[in-house]
Amino acid sequence: MRNKLFVAAVTVTALLAVAGMAWADRTVPTSLSDQSAACVTCHEAEMAGLVKEWRHSRHYGADVGCYECHAADPKDADAFEHNGYSIAVIVSPKDCAKCHPGESQQFQASHHADAGAILGSLDNMLGEVVEGPMAAVNGCKQCHGSVVKVNPDKTLDPTTWPNSGMGRINPDGSKGSCAACHSRHSFDAALARQPENCGKCHLGPDHPQKEIYEESKHGIAYYANIDRMNLQSPSWVVGIDYSAAPTCATCHMSATKELPLTHDVGDRISWTLRPPVSQKVDAAAIKAGKKVKSWEARRGDMKKVCANCHTTNYVENFYKQYDGLVDLYNVKFAEPARNIYTKLRSSGLLTADVDFDEEIEWTYYYLWHHEGRRARMGAAMFAPDYTQWHGMFEVAERFYMEFIPQVRELVEKAKTAGGAKAAAAEEVEKVVNEALAMESHAWFTGKEPAEIKAARKKAAEDFRKRYAP
Repeated sequence: MRNKLFVAAVTVTALLAVAGMAWADRTVPTSLSDQSAACVTCHEAEMAGLVKEWRHSRHYGADVGCYECHAADPKDADAFEHNGYSIAVIVSPKDCAKCHPGESQQFQASHHADAGAILGSLDNMLGEVVEGPMAAVNGCKQCHGSVVKVNPDKTLDPTTWPNSGMGRINPDGSKGSCAACHSRHSFDAALARQPENCGKCHLGPDHPQKEIYEESKHGIAYYANIDRMNLQSPSWVVGIDYSAAPTCATCHMSATKELPLTHDVGDRISWTLRPPVSQKVDAAAIKAGKKVKSWEARRGDMKKVCANCHTTNYVENFYKQYDGLVDLYNVKFAEPARNIYTKLRSSGLLTADVDFDEEIEWTYYYLWHHEGRRARMGAAMFAPDYTQWHGMFEVAERFYMEFIPQVRELVEKAKTAGGAKAAAAEEVEKVVNEALAMESHAWFTGKEPAEIKAARKKAAEDFRKRYAP
């Protein structure tokens, strides 16, 4: 038996050694082009770090060098002559598509690729106007992407470059930046598979997915078992290559036993939590008459990911909880607030042509854009604190203690003014009263049934007795 075990161990060791040699062989170029060899000769002296990262990459082992990526047609908008070669600084998804057509096609169809289409949004208004243009250049556009402008001398405009925003509009017309996730020049898949990579953009007060992930059991398991994640695996299939924890990539992009890898990060998402009122992810497309993958099909694919670690009952019950929280947010707070705010704007009690010049506009923005998003995203990703204290608690506080009082103040002011404004105020007040007449707001209006008040009072007394000093 000992001899058999020894032979088995030697065999495994030999196989691992062969695999290691095969990996080593893939990282040694055999026929690097003359153009790329010339680039390396110069850049290794001038930009040693860049070249070293390239030597670490699979591109290096596959004889893909500087020129293969940076070569440009002299007619290209950003092409310029450099030491006898026509090149471009930006390597766009269109360039990457020469070798990665499937990945590029998936990305171009994704919501990520349209991240740069923020002109006219309230977020852009805040960055470009309220805060100032350079706040948007250094902040918003570094995640969303800018329209990269080429100066007459072929240099890139500093107000638009450097930029690796996910929805960057490149000089060749393509959208996006592969380097946003696959940092140049190593283009390491392991980096793109880690949650920190997504955290460049997905964190903060209005979309704290990275912090939410870190609070969740998924994140806790990942950081405790990162050495078991096999991040350098060529295939990286959950349940086969690793099982310790999922990352952002696992759920939204990476391959499973049943699903192929996709570069469309929205392909498995069923709700869109971005707008003031949540809606199914295909709702806008259906309204516009477009045929897209249904939210049911997207959720079905996400459930296949979940099934690698969780039972069917667990997954189904999770979605019931998640849907329940989104419905609660929509019905109790989001829809009433939207209806009231829309009526305020249309009634003329707010300036219609300027955003953020009145306090209630900031209040409403915080309500859905910050607190509302945090609550919904927390529920989507197993983060109870972000769902409750950083989420629904702050939604409720903002709605009851700020939004409604500010609306009532505007109404009373308009009533005092008389005339058309008084009539408009009455219309707004009607919408407010209709919203607060909902059973879920009865505690606030003092119209709860006596038995419910009594039961809560008794529960409070029992609690105080239990914890009384």
